[in-house]
Amino acid sequence: MDKRFDTVTDRRNTNSLKHDFAVENGLPADVMPMWVADMDFKAPDCVLEAIQNSVNHGIFGYSDLKGDFYDAVAGWFDRHFGWTPEKEWLVYTPGVVFALATAVRAYTEKGEGVIIQPPVYYPFYNVIRNNDRKIIESPLVYKDGKYTIDFEDFEKKVRENNVKLFILCSPHNPVCRVWTEDELKKLGEICLKYNLYVVSDEIHCDFTYEGHPHHIFLETVPALKEKTVMCTAPSKTFNIAGLQTSAIWVPGEDARAKFRKEIDVSGYTVPANVGVVAFKAAYNGGDEWYEACWKYIRENLAYVRTFLGENIPDIKLVEPEGTYFAWLDCSGLGLSKEELNDLIINKAKLWLDAGDIFGEIAEQFQRVVLACPREVVVKAMESLKKAVEGIKN
Repeated sequence: MDKRFDTVTDRRNTNSLKHDFAVENGLPADVMPMWVADMDFKAPDCVLEAIQNSVNHGIFGYSDLKGDFYDAVAGWFDRHFGWTPEKEWLVYTPGVVFALATAVRAYTEKGEGVIIQPPVYYPFYNVIRNNDRKIIESPLVYKDGKYTIDFEDFEKKVRENNVKLFILCSPHNPVCRVWTEDELKKLGEICLKYNLYVVSDEIHCDFTYEGHPHHIFLETVPALKEKTVMCTAPSKTFNIAGLQTSAIWVPGEDARAKFRKEIDVSGYTVPANVGVVAFKAAYNGGDEWYEACWKYIRENLAYVRTFLGENIPDIKLVEPEGTYFAWLDCSGLGLSKEELNDLIINKAKLWLDAGDIFGEIAEQFQRVVLACPREVVVKAMESLKKAVEGIKN
């Protein structure tokens, strides 16, 4: 076991979205939070040291980026993916969701269609709806415990709904698919045929299981390079989401100009230096921590897989290919959506992500974040087992 990840850190009373806002979200105060996608692990020492040095300096004025910012993230992608993006492609934003909203405004007009593949990360819905664009859904197909893409439906929806932009989730959150090279190429062919922009959210690219390599969309579909925005960030990989950093790659000059203009319109100008120094430290020195962290999470998954199979066979693990989530199919319990949520929240005392927030088709599913100490995972599974036994007796 690794003490860095076994240690339970009390995050209560730290303004933690994950741990401090149950009551505000209409939940009991004593639920165990395993919902929002941040880790319950301390960031790597190299990140903590870099932040501490910045704090000790004592001055928090305006900051900007130098070449070593690009060098840090480009070095990471070269080491881990054999891919070296061009420096001029890099655009900084305070997060991937900010970048998604920026792209929606940059590449579409009000009333035009933006296509997504539910069940999918729920902010995709928000950035489309809140910018007065039309949400077009091409649902993934769930069969025999696995999700696939309905390419015919995808093309039909694009053709019939004035779609101008596709927001791709790769690896896919929450269903944990890592799209194959062939799948991405087929999507790319449709987007190219109908002249779509593509925003590829690849924030979970560092977390893929053996046999399921991540394929960078820009590399896989080079014909769409001029109309593709690739969203990356160290926030998930190193648990620094609250520092609001990202690296957005926009190869096309025209696409980049439109994207930057929308950033200017938003009023966002300069990054916070604490985020910048954490970003560089993580990508430059976080490799060993990341490898150990991912190993620990994989062991958490193995525990959950075995536990469910032996103790709660009516809840099926949708075998993940990537991300640090467990996506649970609870349809075997035979409960309504309301009964399932009552089981999870009030009987098991767990705060998970109810499936329907990712799309109505997922109301029988729950998303569990596995980036937490083993002790927490064990307690959660035992509590879930007890709750299920309670409704069966």
